[in-house]
Amino acid sequence: MFTSFSTFTTQHQIPVIFYDQLGCGASTHLPEKAGDESFWTDALFVAELYNLIAHLQLTTYDVIGTSWGGMLASRFASTQPKRLRRLVISNAPADLKIRYQIAEQYRRELPEDVQATLQAHEDAGTTSSKEYSDAFTVFSKRHILTLSPLPPELARTAEESAKDRTVSLTMSGPHRFKCTGSLKDWSMVGEARKIEVPTLLLNGEMEIAGDACMAPFWREIRRVKWVKFADSKHAPWLEEPERFFRVVGEFLCDD
Repeated sequence: MFTSFSTFTTQHQIPVIFYDQLGCGASTHLPEKAGDESFWTDALFVAELYNLIAHLQLTTYDVIGTSWGGMLASRFASTQPKRLRRLVISNAPADLKIRYQIAEQYRRELPEDVQATLQAHEDAGTTSSKEYSDAFTVFSKRHILTLSPLPPELARTAEESAKDRTVSLTMSGPHRFKCTGSLKDWSMVGEARKIEVPTLLLNGEMEIAGDACMAPFWREIRRVKWVKFADSKHAPWLEEPERFFRVVGEFLCDD
């Protein structure tokens, strides 16, 4: 999904470190921990990131996170880790409840038959059906990703994620328009002020991490810059790659 981030190396000579978080990709999977909300928390993944940085013996580093990764990056940065130089929060909410409120607002603007299909399957508990997925695709193309067909790297990520949903089901739940898992009360409001490093905020137009999601970061982080991508939704590195890598690269290279 993020293989194109190697562009930071080719264009700006910035080394890039990718890693699969616990429970996904080539990392350790723990299906026996399904439903354990005391285990699957953002604190777990903050600790994992600290462990990675210590293992690699990084003397200085930047962190960029998108969507859930941006949420995690903001939490990590709020702990004021030593040697963190710059932070990029891309397409991520400062408060998850605001993100779902925005999605619900967008949902009410969908064609009535699409809304009816979504509601019928949610009421019946059949959100894994193809009909529900097709209806959600209408929403997704308006507010998550405009590209069709899916870029190969994103298609591979979706396929891999579907093999083990332990983490997503425990932390988010089975629903598309509400969070019922361990992240249901997740928020950085009041906590983002603890972020001390220069921070770049990015989001798209009419996307699920809309302006109301980013505003608390903008208000609370002292050294912050916010850039909008008018021709993107939730994935500007795929939808507007040239501008995305230029904007982020210049921010990371700015001394």
